[in-house]
Amino acid sequence: MEIKPLLKKLWWFIWEDNSIWSWIVNLILAFILIKFIVYPGLGYLLGTGFPVVAVVSGSMEHDGNFDEWWQSEAYYSRVCTQEQWYAEYGITKEQFKEFSFKYGFNKGDIMVLKGIEPKNIKTGDVIVFDSNGEPIIHRVVKIEDTIQTKGDHNADSGAMDMNIQQQAVIGKAIFKIPLLGWIKIGFVELISIFVG
Repeated sequence: MEIKPLLKKLWWFIWEDNSIWSWIVNLILAFILIKFIVYPGLGYLLGTGFPVVAVVSGSMEHDGNFDEWWQSEAYYSRVCTQEQWYAEYGITKEQFKEFSFKYGFNKGDIMVLKGIEPKNIKTGDVIVFDSNGEPIIHRVVKIEDTIQTKGDHNADSGAMDMNIQQQAVIGKAIFKIPLLGWIKIGFVELISIFVG
């Protein structure tokens, strides 16, 4: 059997055929390409093992416009506003407006990450860090020997936001793709319905 006619049939099956089997093969091929070529290639180019993450919580969302969010409730040893909370860390409204993702981002967004040397992390950067095997994406609010973060939507830094070791940092968020993460979130929730 000649190879050329076989390749033509295979090509037609993958790109032209509309059968259920063609769709299944295409899904499998897409998964293999993304998982084993695109994702690792992006990771290599961006210098991180996790070049793309889906936002799975609302911890970085802003309610209303910037000014409404800036005056929303927070907690720093007492109930206060976000403005007062950030002031305790020496961060003014003008400084915050210079930060990347100053308007936060939403559950379901995809964030593109770049690897970053711990010495290059700055207050205001949005980083992803490993917290007991779970990736968390929050904003850096304090840097000393360790890093402290806070989700913009959260009233205060949580336990996982405190004393983040430099080696736990996975990358810095550099770009947002709105809503695309809902594909992953929906798929994971669908699987959990059948498994759970």
